[in-house]
Order: sequence, then structure tokens, then C-alpha cells
Amino acid sequence: MKKKIQMSRMWQYFVEATAEIIEEEGINKITIRKVADKAGYNSATIYNYFSEISHLIFFAAMKFLKPYTDEVSTYMDKGNNPLEKYLLAWECFCKHSFQHPQIFHAVFIMDLGEQPENLLERYYQIYPEELITIPEELKPILFERNMSKRGRSYLELALKEGYIKEENIDAINEITILIWQGMFTNILNNRRQYTPEEAMQMTMNYITEIVRNQAVFNFG
Repeated sequence: MKKKIQMSRMWQYFVEATAEIIEEEGINKITIRKVADKAGYNSATIYNYFSEISHLIFFAAMKFLKPYTDEVSTYMDKGNNPLEKYLLAWECFCKHSFQHPQIFHAVFIMDLGEQPENLLERYYQIYPEELITIPEELKPILFERNMSKRGRSYLELALKEGYIKEENIDAINEITILIWQGMFTNILNNRRQYTPEEAMQMTMNYITEIVRNQAVFNFG
């Protein structure tokens, strides 16, 4: 038990050192050597806790995701049915991802090697206090890194309540993700000079149109 606590503390030292570098220099400036120097250990020690640097970056980036995870339930509470909640969830996700593209890339898109689905669960095991304000029904979604699976959960609720047809779920889910990915890539790579607010509004206009066109009846 004592050894497990010590390992957890060491893990946190390295994650928090990485988060400090993100704040001071930016996510693209992270190196194992910088993290080791800031944490006061040698580089080899880090690999006892993290199999690759992408995992370290992922966990540190998660610490900057809290404003999004705190706000998404407030957004969704405004919805009166699953499709409205689905759109509001996307609006909140667009708002934060376009404001902090490097962070969201590290969490949701970056190649994390094998078994990336275990990393979110590992993070919340170490930082359980970050789940205190999250409603129970949202926790399974927050533990899911896969964008397709995250979106599908609320679409399945809409199906159960008769708002959409089963044959339309995959189309709605995949098209909305592709719309976001297209705009996100533009923002991440500075291909278009949109403000985060402009990017969010344009993306939500397209996503809303897709969802409304596929709905069985008008809503909202």
C-alpha cells in the first residue's frame, strides 16, 4: 500500500511538472528532459511511470480540461430533450476546443499508442476530486475518449424517445464529428483566421442543420 501511494505521488509530480511547462512555454515545447529537470529527477525515472511522452502530455493536458468538464452539464441542462442536449453538448465542446485546440488535440486526437481508452480512467483514479461536480449520467461519457462513442450515447437516448430513426444514428454521429474535425483542423493549423466564437458558430450552424434534417419531427 505504501509503495502504491509513493508511485501515485511520483506520477503526480511528473504530470504537474508537465502542466507547468504547458502553462509557461506551450504544449509543443514539452520534452522528457524538461519535465525531469522541473520535477527534480532524471529522465530515465520518468519511463518507470510513463511508457511514452504522449501519455505524459495527455495526462497534463487533462488538467486543463476541467473548465470544459465543469461547464458541459450546465449547457446540457438547458435542453428539453435528448437532441437539444446533444446539440448543447456539441456547442460546449466546440467553444472550449476552439479556444484551446492544442489541449483538445492532446486529449482527443493525438496518437497515444496502445490502449488509449484506459488513460482517462487512470487520470480520474489519481484525481477523483475532479469528478465531484460531474452528474452521474455524464461520467460514462467523460471516461470515453473515442469521439464516436461519446456522441452516440445521447443519440441513442433520442432514438428511444422517438426523435430519430435507428438507421440515421450513424450518419448523424459521423457527419457531426467530421464537421467539427474539419473546423478544428483549420483552427489547430492556423489555416483560417476565425475567432473561436466565429468557428463555434459556423460549426454549430452545420451540425444543427444536419441534426434537424435527420430528426423525425421538429424539436426546440
